[in-house]
Amino acid sequence: MAMLRRELLKMSAAFALAGFQGARAAEATEDGFCSPTDPLQALMDGNKRFSSSWREAMRNPDANLSQQLHSNRCFNAPATLIESQQPWATVLTCADSRVSPSWIFDTTPGELFVIRSAGNTAFDEAIASIEYSISALRSPLLMVMGHSGCGAVAAALSETSLTPSLERLITPIRDQIDGSSRLDDAVRRNARGAAANLRESSDLLRQSETDGALKLVVSYFDLSSGRVSLI
Repeated sequence: MAMLRRELLKMSAAFALAGFQGARAAEATEDGFCSPTDPLQALMDGNKRFSSSWREAMRNPDANLSQQLHSNRCFNAPATLIESQQPWATVLTCADSRVSPSWIFDTTPGELFVIRSAGNTAFDEAIASIEYSISALRSPLLMVMGHSGCGAVAAALSETSLTPSLERLITPIRDQIDGSSRLDDAVRRNARGAAANLRESSDLLRQSETDGALKLVVSYFDLSSGRVSLI
């Protein structure tokens, strides 16, 4: 059984390497996991590929995004993922169905550890999940990402009556965007505020940054262009 397991891992590594020919995003390590030397650059490079395909699909309704993405990429083989995971980036973003980090950054299963909540709010559960990705999975990059047209932030800007549960969701967003009148500005302020809240709430996160084991960045995803920009 142990021999079979080792053989599966060897095959996984070979599969991952075969699926990666010259792409800069991620290379397969000896244990078969895709791992870039520069995680942030890998995210931004992946988004360039996505945004190019996204804009092409806007110009040409017959364009197939799934065929244009994930070409010449490093893939974590199933046998490798069955054993464990080694995501090289963690993303806290909105629950909006249009905001899918795996698509936006042109990644494959096992590369990103994703936490989603309406308005990319850093609730206790999100903080705990991020601490898990840092401490147990050794994820070296954390990105907090807001996006254009965010419904949660729009609700926080409005005077619309909400249910008690939605009010609890919106309250921390209102605290972050106090004084904003434009949605795009409010989304950016909310994402920065969520990152600041993470630093304030997590001793582990702050220490990991201090030790150089973690990099925290904030970004904005524009649905019209498909581009992610650091803010």
